[in-house]
Amino acid sequence: MIKEKMTVVTTEAGKQDVLIVREFNAPRELVFQAWTDQELYVKWMGPKEMSMTLEKFEPETGGSWKYIHRDKKGNEFVFHGVFHEIVFPEKIVQTFEFGGKKGHVALETIFFEDLADDKTRVTSHSVFQSQEDRDGMIGSGMESGIHDSYERLDELLATELTNG
Repeated sequence: MIKEKMTVVTTEAGKQDVLIVREFNAPRELVFQAWTDQELYVKWMGPKEMSMTLEKFEPETGGSWKYIHRDKKGNEFVFHGVFHEIVFPEKIVQTFEFGGKKGHVALETIFFEDLADDKTRVTSHSVFQSQEDRDGMIGSGMESGIHDSYERLDELLATELTNG
């Protein structure tokens, strides 16, 4: 388990899932909006040092998504999936697939919990098809990307969304 700032990423030996928990200083509706609004999503998703192109984004039950991260050397990292369920502002269920590991699909459920004082707890539970798939994603830099993304989301929530 790694704790960096307020993000906790938990992986247990012998298991094939990842649990990510983070609290945000913003109302649940705004945090959920950042996950489902195309213009907001591109501002926070992914590592700080990479650019992002959102090729497809249909945040509705049955919709799909695809984005590409590019590093400074021009290397591309493609991610895509399908939204299986969107329940505003409580839950998103989607698949997640890294283009570099085709056929290795994870099922991700993201819960948005309303807390006191206009805070929100986001809990993401990803189940990979095998422990090896999970460990491969963790080994590819997934954790640092999560930490970067959530820090960027914190900044977005503190500036653009909560202050108008």
